[in-house]
Amino acid sequence: MELQQLRYVVAVAETHSFTRAAERCLVVQSALSHQIARLEKELDVRLFERTSRRVRITPAGAAFLPGARQCLEAAERAAAEAAATVGVIRGRLAVGVIPTVAAVDVPGALREFHERYPHVRISLRVGASDELVEQVRQEVLDIALLGLPNSARPQGVDSRELARDRLVAVVAPGHPLARRESVSLRELSAEVFVDLPARTAGRAQTDQAFAAAGLTREVAYEVTNADFIARLVGQGLGVALFPSRFVPQLTGVTTLDVADAPTRVEHIAWSRGGSSPAAAAFLGLLGITPEP
Repeated sequence: MELQQLRYVVAVAETHSFTRAAERCLVVQSALSHQIARLEKELDVRLFERTSRRVRITPAGAAFLPGARQCLEAAERAAAEAAATVGVIRGRLAVGVIPTVAAVDVPGALREFHERYPHVRISLRVGASDELVEQVRQEVLDIALLGLPNSARPQGVDSRELARDRLVAVVAPGHPLARRESVSLRELSAEVFVDLPARTAGRAQTDQAFAAAGLTREVAYEVTNADFIARLVGQGLGVALFPSRFVPQLTGVTTLDVADAPTRVEHIAWSRGGSSPAAAAFLGLLGITPEP
């Protein structure tokens, strides 16, 4: 069994096509098909069902796939670790961020990282804090930038607190509250809200603040995209709470201080299993040195 064969299997499983897999792997289709057939003969199982119209992974192929990915990741990490001993950073850097990240200029940091370490393949995904923490635990992500309520900390990962920020209210420019400089949670509880989905960490900080004040509110619009939340607010469909350091990025809304606002804490998290050379380099760029 060869690593190249494993790469071919993963490529076919992800593209559902021998042709597209060959294009991704920069080989002719006949060579890719031959190597997968050799592997199937060695394993004495069929990994894919092939017809003239489609390619479908078999139950044996589905069982083989996770181990194949782990082998490829381990080989890539071994090569990266060896290169790092002579000062060359390579491999991959997978970063996850919340939509309202403000403690780090992520595009600027990734640009600087790419300029310093051009041999590293960078990927970025945006998601909710709880999802990103789980992906760091599973080592799908190397680094995650999170926003959590003041009472919470990332679990099952190594982390560092980056910044604390109070939430502020955003309303449409024509909203009656727009003429005010500040507002209370009690006054906001009478409004319809646009917010993140229920049971996410970003939503929890606001839910907990209203609950602690003995208040309830109506969340009519649940949205995962910060810009779309602002667009709905700008149309007068509801109000929202955002970290104060993030709101300068929004347009078409008016900002008010909240006298008894909750606090959002931003963290950076990485795997307890140890940082890859690329992840350690990215942390170093942010001034963070993981403990051995």
